[in-house]
Amino acid sequence: MARNITRYQAKRTLVRLLYKHGWSRQRVLDLFAVLDWMMRLPDGLEQRLWQDIEQIEGETRMKYVTSVERLAIQRGMQQGMQQGKLEGKLEGQSTTLMRQITKRFGPLSPDTAQRLQTATAEQLELWTDRILDAPTLAAIFDAH
Repeated sequence: MARNITRYQAKRTLVRLLYKHGWSRQRVLDLFAVLDWMMRLPDGLEQRLWQDIEQIEGETRMKYVTSVERLAIQRGMQQGMQQGKLEGKLEGQSTTLMRQITKRFGPLSPDTAQRLQTATAEQLELWTDRILDAPTLAAIFDAH
């Protein structure tokens, strides 16, 4: 049993060193075809070794991220979330206004739909206020 543990540890150490030196997964597997023939392990240790190899592969693929990089990533995520919220709010306002206009004045022309979809927050707020009193579709969009 001690020989099997020694073989297991030797194989595991070899795998770690091969990955550390940049060997590809396929090169490691090719070498293991020979090693398995020369250094057999019992099934339990063989399974444990393959779990260790998967863990080693994961460790070698993961790049260390510095604290400055983590802060930059976090800020980027926050900015992305804020941008997403703003875009979602605009889309919701635009969709609501489209529904209100359609209900009041009938189907929208493609130009009107495009105008609503590309409007700024300020424009959407103004048009949303105007729909309450506008006698015509044009009155919603016309500058007063």
